[in-house]
Amino acid sequence: MVTKRERVCVGMSGGVDSSVAAYLLLEQGYEVIGLTFRNWPQDCISRAEDKCCGPQAVTDARMVAHRLGIPHYVVDEIAEFQREVIDYFVAEYQRGRTPNPCVVCNEKIKFGSFWRRAAELGATKIATGHYARVEPGNPPRLFRGRDPRKDQSYFLFSLRPEQLARALFPLGEMSKEETRAIARKLGLKTQDKVESQEICFVPDKDYVRFLREGAKIADRPGEIVTRDGQVLGQHPGIHYFTIGQREGLRLGGQREPRYVMALDAEANRVVVGSAAELMRDQFEIADCHWLAEPTGEVTVKIRYNHPGCAAEVRRLDETRARVHLREPQRAITPGQAAVVYRGDEVLGGGWIC
Repeated sequence: MVTKRERVCVGMSGGVDSSVAAYLLLEQGYEVIGLTFRNWPQDCISRAEDKCCGPQAVTDARMVAHRLGIPHYVVDEIAEFQREVIDYFVAEYQRGRTPNPCVVCNEKIKFGSFWRRAAELGATKIATGHYARVEPGNPPRLFRGRDPRKDQSYFLFSLRPEQLARALFPLGEMSKEETRAIARKLGLKTQDKVESQEICFVPDKDYVRFLREGAKIADRPGEIVTRDGQVLGQHPGIHYFTIGQREGLRLGGQREPRYVMALDAEANRVVVGSAAELMRDQFEIADCHWLAEPTGEVTVKIRYNHPGCAAEVRRLDETRARVHLREPQRAITPGQAAVVYRGDEVLGGGWIC
């Protein structure tokens, strides 16, 4: 009697990671289906044919699926991606915050919409090419990927236990070099594909142009001021700036370099200060998600490429917490995610206020 295999849907972005993830699941005995989401409005697609979820990426994913002998479907999620990710991205900049759309995309699209589509196809699990690890349990536990250079657990902190319970990360124990080696051995089209380090819908890294031309945000000039209110100059709009930025201020005649310290959306002001004034050792986070209690000594990452800092986290209520860092850190930025770890385990985190 043939035992029915467990069905898994793999999010195939057209890159090497998701391609190898699909192969590894086949090797583990799963019945694998590839899904590629078309997320971008047409004006974004036209600027980046070969980026994640663009036309070339869809073609690459389809060719890999054919090579592996698995079904592949393209799903149109433009409206939901616009609502959940792009609209959030634009609104955060208008509020004087610096967004992290990849975290929101994971929560709302890759482990939200993706799961609904997978369930319609009879899948019991979904998989991605993230370099992270999940330990089954009640609740499941999330850990860093084994390769510290590729660990992507930071982007997954907001996943709920029920989302993690049905998630598979086949690359969690691997390095990028091992992943590419498998792709080369199989002769996959994506084996040497260059890895994108950009926001997928802002492929040229020019987020200001995207806000101005794509989101139609008009310039709104205002004052550049010191913390005590001294006017030093004018800015074209707060969406041109982020915390810690020095370039673009155009403040001549200053004795020392000035950096963006705060963005006051209500007053339409950019607040600047010295490098020393950028250092902080306390801040609050909101809209927190906790997979485990952040008690005792923990490590907090204040941005993806931050090495982490020893800290204590005190929960203020169900959705807010206060972070006390052992050492002051530079440019703690509202809108970015602060993710809390104990060793390699992700305890959760929230959004910097």
